[in-house]
Amino acid sequence: MEKPAWEGLIQRLIRGGFLRSPRVIGALRRVPRDLFLPERVKAHAAVDSPLPIGFGQTISAPLS
Repeated sequence: MEKPAWEGLIQRLIRGGFLRSPRVIGALRRVPRDLFLPERVKAHAAVDSPLPIGFGQTISAPLS
């Protein structure tokens, strides 16, 4: 995942008022979502929607 795309999503969530806690914001910056995604969907890690992780399961959208 491109770091600027992930940071862009974080910034949009902050501006939208969805992210307010400095601790949560810091955690999102330290632990990018793509670490938990299979290779086939890593390019979509900065999309604010659930993504498939296999076995019929999804990883939640960052906003959720």
